Amino acid sequence: MFTGLIQRIGKVRRVSRGSGFVLEIGFEPWTTPLVTGESIAVDGVCLTVADFDSTRFTANVLRETEASSTLSGFVPGRKVNLERALRAGDAMGGHIVQGHVDAVGSVAAIIPRGRDFRLKIRTGRVFAAGCVNKGSVAVDGVSLTVSSLGEDFFTVDIIPTTAGETILGSLKVGDKVNLESDIIGRYADAAAHSSSGLTEEALSAAGFL
Repeated sequence: MFTGLIQRIGKVRRVSRGSGFVLEIGFEPWTTPLVTGESIAVDGVCLTVADFDSTRFTANVLRETEASSTLSGFVPGRKVNLERALRAGDAMGGHIVQGHVDAVGSVAAIIPRGRDFRLKIRTGRVFAAGCVNKGSVAVDGVSLTVSSLGEDFFTVDIIPTTAGETILGSLKVGDKVNLESDIIGRYADAAAHSSSGLTEEALSAAGFL
């Protein structure tokens, strides 16, 4: 589980497609070293560290993950958002992010708004329908708040800190982005379409109470 608060901007060093899709990512060292087998979110995609040293790690990418995310378009030199998995006792900022991409959207517009800017993300109607105005959404692994909604798009506002400490500040119109809806909203939407409804017992079983 992640929070959507980016810890590092890494860079793709190598993309291998020999016997399988393997990514090698370079990064500025963490105070606490990586551990083989730990989870790390790369542009919002949960991957498992297969090999590492103090400035790089490799991860194997499943075909399903490659097909349902932007990872298939990664090339050496590309910058990526990195977040290590939440550990017991860590502060919970942002919102609950699983690292499971629900859809790939595209940047439809970048709108300056004083010191900030607004991103208009075009996505399918199914994903947009699952978003909630003023609710949470993860864009390339970054926890953001939905500022407006349309039938097949949503917008988010980006402050200077977010632009500078993530790759969102370098996005261009037409760029593809990984999207993950808010898990609480997902449960609520599923319950709304279920005859059983959203109950205290269901939320407790899901770990929210």
